[in-house]
Amino acid sequence: MKAIMLILLLFSPLAAQQPPEDPLRDVLFPPEAVMQHQQAVGLSEEQKNNLKVEVRQAQLKFTELQWTLQDEMERLVSLLKQSKVDEKQAASQLDKVLGAEHEIKRAQLMLLIRIKNNLTPAQQTQLRELVEKSKIR
Repeated sequence: MKAIMLILLLFSPLAAQQPPEDPLRDVLFPPEAVMQHQQAVGLSEEQKNNLKVEVRQAQLKFTELQWTLQDEMERLVSLLKQSKVDEKQAASQLDKVLGAEHEIKRAQLMLLIRIKNNLTPAQQTQLRELVEKSKIR
């Protein structure tokens, strides 16, 4: 984690820019939004059960992926602590850290896709409107 902070500090002019708006926000639904509005969108028991299963499976996967990421990050930090850093080794280890982050993001996206696919088009439209209304307040 400290290594990431160091990298961010080194590139602070880039980090100071406003991040672009999340393009996925308007097309996918976080599980919290679906659970919060489940009655309003008329989720069936089958849909609720599917959502619970998907979220549980994702939580297990996220836990494993977080452990992997932490392990790879610790290895990178260990390499960077050396008085003379082997660039090739550090680059290789960075690739492993980035690969672990990639897997986490991929798993997150796949969960959001499964959640969306569990909803009917009418439910998606209604949920999008409800989420938008709750942001305005």
